[in-house]
Amino acid sequence: MHETNQKIGRLIYQVRQERGLTQTAFAKKLGTSQSAVNRIEHGRQNLSLDTLGRISDVLHRPIVTLGSEGVNLRVEGGHELKGEITLKTSKNAAVAIICASLLNKGTTRLKNIPRIEEVNRIIEVLVSIGASIRWTSESDLEIKVPTKLDLENIDKQAARKTRIVILLAGALMHDYSEFKIPYAGGCEIGKRTILPHIYALEEFGTHIEAHKGNYHISVRRQLPHRPVVLYESGDTTTENTILAATRMDGETVIKMASANYAIQDLCFFLQKLGVKIEGIGTTTLRIKGVKNIRKNITYSPSEDPVEAMTFMAAAVTTNSSITIKRAPIEFLELELLKLEKMGLKFSLSDIYKAENGFTDLVDIKIYKHNGNLVAPEDKIYGRPYPGLNIDHVPYFVPIVASAKGRSLIHDWVYENRALMYTDMTKIGVDLELADPHRVFINGPTNWRAADIVAPSGLRPAAIILIGMLAAPGVSVLRNVYTINRGYEELAARLNDLGAHISIMHEL
Repeated sequence: MHETNQKIGRLIYQVRQERGLTQTAFAKKLGTSQSAVNRIEHGRQNLSLDTLGRISDVLHRPIVTLGSEGVNLRVEGGHELKGEITLKTSKNAAVAIICASLLNKGTTRLKNIPRIEEVNRIIEVLVSIGASIRWTSESDLEIKVPTKLDLENIDKQAARKTRIVILLAGALMHDYSEFKIPYAGGCEIGKRTILPHIYALEEFGTHIEAHKGNYHISVRRQLPHRPVVLYESGDTTTENTILAATRMDGETVIKMASANYAIQDLCFFLQKLGVKIEGIGTTTLRIKGVKNIRKNITYSPSEDPVEAMTFMAAAVTTNSSITIKRAPIEFLELELLKLEKMGLKFSLSDIYKAENGFTDLVDIKIYKHNGNLVAPEDKIYGRPYPGLNIDHVPYFVPIVASAKGRSLIHDWVYENRALMYTDMTKIGVDLELADPHRVFINGPTNWRAADIVAPSGLRPAAIILIGMLAAPGVSVLRNVYTINRGYEELAARLNDLGAHISIMHEL
C-alpha cells in the first residue's frame, strides 16, 4: 500500500506542477492544508476514493484510471457487522437541488451534501457554464449564479456521465430562449426515455429535439392552460416539471406526479425560495411561481432511504445486528413490513425531524435472524411512491438469497437491471433468469468468494459487494466507479461496522 501511495503521490505532484499550482494554492482548492498536500505527494497519506475523486476534480485529470485497470475493492468476507451507522443525505435530492439553484440569483448554501461522483459531475457541469460553486467545508456548498451563463461552454464529458443533467431544461428555460444540453448518461440499466420530459415541458412552451448528441431546446414560455398530466410518474420528470413551473407567473397544476423523497425535498427547498407549493407528498401539486428569485438561503436535504436500505441489506445478508441512524421512515415502511413478514426482527426509535424541518427520521435497529428468514410469499416489485421504492428492489436480491425458499424479484422498470443480477451466481446465489425483468432465487445461499468486474448499474454493483461481505474468503470487486457515483465512502463506512474491505489501486 505504501508503494502505491508513493506512485499516486508522484503523479499528483507532476500534474500539480503542470497546472502551475503551488502546494498552498492546491490545498486551498482541495479544502485541506498545505501540510496534508505535502504528505499526499510524498506517499505518506492513505487516500480514500472520495479524496482521489476530489483531487481529480481540482486537477482536471483522473488520478486513478477507473477502467479495466482501475480501482478495485478487496473484500475479506464472513465477518459479522456490528455497531451504528449514520446515514448521509440523499444523492437524488442533492443533485436535483443543485440544479434548482440555477433558478436563484441570490446565494444558495447547501449543507451536508454527499461528496460523491454524481455530485462532482453536476458541479462540473454548472461550473463550466459560469456558476460559482465552492465547498465551504467538508460537506457544505455555496452556489452563486451570474446574470448570464455561458451555455455554449458546457462540459459535455461531465454532462454525459449523469442523467440528472436533463433537469437543466426546466431550470434554464426561464432565462434562455434557445440552448443545448448533451445527452444524459448515468447507469446503463435501460433506455430511460426522455419522452415524458418532452411532453411535460411542451405544456410550458418548451420544445426539445434530439440531434447530433445533444438535446436542442427552444422556448416560448407560457403558463399551461390546463393541468400538466405527466406521461410517466418518474422522479426526474416530476422534478423537471416542478422547475418549469417554479418561475411561471401564475399557478401550475401537476397531476400524476411522483411524491418520492427527492421530490419532497426539492419542494421544501423551493418553498424557502418563496415558491408556494400545495400537495407535497401527494400526486397532485399546485405551484404558484415567482417570476424572479433572488434570495440568500441555507438548506439541508434529508437523509437517503436508499442508503438505509443498503445497510439493512448488508446486515441481513451477513446475519448481523446493527443500528441505522437518521433513517427517513416514511420511505422505508413498506420495505420493513416485507422484511417483518419474512421473519426479520427490528425496532424503531421515536420519530424526530431532519434538518430540513419536515422529513420524519428514526433510528432502526436490525437484529440477527440466525437463518430463520423465509422467502416472501408474493413477488418483490417496485412502483412509484407510495410503494416499494424502485431503487430498493435490487437490495432484496441478497436479502431473499439469505432466506429459506423460492423468491421472485420482478424489476419491471429497467430493461437491463435484472440481467445484471445474474452476476450474483458467481458468489453462490441460486438464481434463475425468467426473462429480462424477472429472476427466481432459491435460498438460503452458500456464499462463496469470487473475482468480479462491477456491472455498470449502481445498485447491481452494490449488491455484489453486499454478497461478498457474507462470502468466506477473499473476493475482489473491480472497477467500482459506479458505486462511487452514489455512495460516499461506502467501503470505509462498512469497515466501521466490522467489514474487512481494502482498496486496491492498479496504476
